[in-house]
Amino acid sequence: MKIYTKTGDQGLTSLIGGVRVPKSSLRIDCYGTVDELNSYLGLLRDQDVNAPRRDLLKEIQDRLFTIGSHLATDPGQEPRRRLPDLHPADVTLLETEMDRMDGNLAPLREFVLPGGHPAVSFAHVARCVCRRAERLAVQLREEAPVEDLVVMYLNRLSDYLFVLSRQMAHDLGVPEVTWKPRV
Repeated sequence: MKIYTKTGDQGLTSLIGGVRVPKSSLRIDCYGTVDELNSYLGLLRDQDVNAPRRDLLKEIQDRLFTIGSHLATDPGQEPRRRLPDLHPADVTLLETEMDRMDGNLAPLREFVLPGGHPAVSFAHVARCVCRRAERLAVQLREEAPVEDLVVMYLNRLSDYLFVLSRQMAHDLGVPEVTWKPRV
């Protein structure tokens, strides 16, 4: 089987369920952004500082594939096979991990400027892509059904990625640079 099909050469692609839509559609942008986020999670997982978190980051990547499959499904069609599940416990896991990391970190009273180490910067980029995916999912929800749990997971994941960036800075011994507004 070849990877290329030539069926998208005219700017259309198929959703799960078979309906063809423009590649410029909001739905495609939404799950494409989730795919982009998943790539950044892979980059984070590959950072040596995240060795103790590799299994969790892989699990998050799995959940992002689940979210992508839900977003890639035509809401007007019943899929031929069952889609993978997203559960409230997936959100709870992110919250639990954030609480655990927060226990190691100094309280935050100011905005943190992204940076200090490439690994930390990757986490901030992933956080921003996650926020974009969340905004697109919310926008898509205005025109078609999007499960509340999808939006909730993306919202919590962006929070997790922020706390992870702080934990990574801590683990690497990198000072956090706080924003000092010029007034």
